[in-house]
Amino acid sequence: MAYWLVKSEPHVFSWDDQVKAGPAGEPWTGVRNHQAKLYLMAMKRGDRAFYYHSNADKAVVGVVEVVREAYPDPTADEGSPWVCVDVAAVAPLKAPVTLAAAKADKALAEMVLVKNSRLSVQPVTAAEWKHVCKLGSVKA
Repeated sequence: MAYWLVKSEPHVFSWDDQVKAGPAGEPWTGVRNHQAKLYLMAMKRGDRAFYYHSNADKAVVGVVEVVREAYPDPTADEGSPWVCVDVAAVAPLKAPVTLAAAKADKALAEMVLVKNSRLSVQPVTAAEWKHVCKLGSVKA
C-alpha cells in the first residue's frame, strides 16, 4: 500500500462532503498540475491518503481510501491529459494536524507538505504516515 495526501478547499468540498459521499466515494477531480496528475496515475485501489483542508484550516482532517484508479477527469476538456481517482472516507482524525504543527515537527521535516505545501496531490512516506496518524490520534 502506498500513502498520499490530497488537498481540498473546505468551502468547495469539505471532509463532511467526502463523508456524505459514502462508501462509493467521490471522484477527485480538478487536478491541473502535471506532477499531481502523475501521482494520481500512480495511485492503486486500497491506497490511503490524508484528506487535507487547504486555505482556511491548513490541516490534515481525515483519511480516505482510493476506491477507483485513474480515469479521464470528467471535468476536463475532451482529449485533455487530466485524470481523477475516486476516494472514499475512512476515518476523521481525532485531532487535526495543522501545517504549522507539521512544519514544527522534526520527524516531518522532509514531508512534501512541509517542503511544497502548494502541490494538491503528493506522496507520503510510511514513516510520515505513521507519525501523522499518531499526532491525529487515528489508527495507522
